[in-house]
Amino acid sequence: MRPVRIHCLVLPAVNLLDLAGPVQVLHTAAHHGGRYEIGFVAARPAEPSAQGLAFGSLAPLPPVAPGDVVLIPGPDLTQRLEIDAPTLDWVRSAAGAGASFVSICTGAIVLGDAGLLDGRRCTSHWSVIEAMRLRYPAALVDDSVLYVRDGAVATSAGIASGIDLALALVEDDLGPAVAAAVARELVVHVRRNGSSAPQSPFLSRRDHLDPVVHRVQQLLADRFAEAHTLPSLARAAHVSVRALTAAFTAATGVTPLQYQQELRIGHAGNLLTATGRPIDDIARDCGYADARHFRRLFTERHGVSPRAFRAAHR
Repeated sequence: MRPVRIHCLVLPAVNLLDLAGPVQVLHTAAHHGGRYEIGFVAARPAEPSAQGLAFGSLAPLPPVAPGDVVLIPGPDLTQRLEIDAPTLDWVRSAAGAGASFVSICTGAIVLGDAGLLDGRRCTSHWSVIEAMRLRYPAALVDDSVLYVRDGAVATSAGIASGIDLALALVEDDLGPAVAAAVARELVVHVRRNGSSAPQSPFLSRRDHLDPVVHRVQQLLADRFAEAHTLPSLARAAHVSVRALTAAFTAATGVTPLQYQQELRIGHAGNLLTATGRPIDDIARDCGYADARHFRRLFTERHGVSPRAFRAAHR
């Protein structure tokens, strides 16, 4: 399986954090099994950033293949930037070739000028929302979310939310445990959209300094759908069952198996809101062979059934 090629389009007056944040997420994910091949491309071999740092030795706009991703960090629009015709032609040809697109902040203007936002939900930085509605009347511009994914086009609302969107893409590719591991390395939260809780279940109860407990939490996060016992977890941590239970409860407020249950139910909630997959399939993927048992546990935790939870959160 070939790596996913990420073409990072460097525009004149690009904002540094718009570029660096998502690229850092993908670069970190590559150390956790992600097969990302990141290249920096532009219409010209050198471009200045909005903050004064110049980018040189940029690759020319390349041929694009199906499955490639075009990442568009946002430029500083106060510099009255106009997107040049070769860049827009390349974006349109990339769309025709089957690429997907991720814009950060004001990078959405490239997609809009290329006609790729027509009929799609999208978002951008709050300061350009009204201008986008006027400039792209066929686009469905949403100012109430951190990011939007509509088919092959994903757009984010602001500079930091580009990191949120990149984490969501990593979760799609590598799963929630890897996305949470990347978020922990970058010391950021995992968020799905503007109305979601700001913290993933894979990040909760991690604000302590006990390395043994962290080791067990990571084991459970990596294999949350598998069956575990206290003795097997204690052996993995090289401590006794009594010592593990005492340390884990002191650090997190729950037992190891209660923590695993939180991961399973939390991930199930994410799948219910983010996908249309059957509830029985979600139950199985989260480690529950008996879907009725899953429904009972989920209802006890959230106060509503999985079906009602999905209806309320989508």
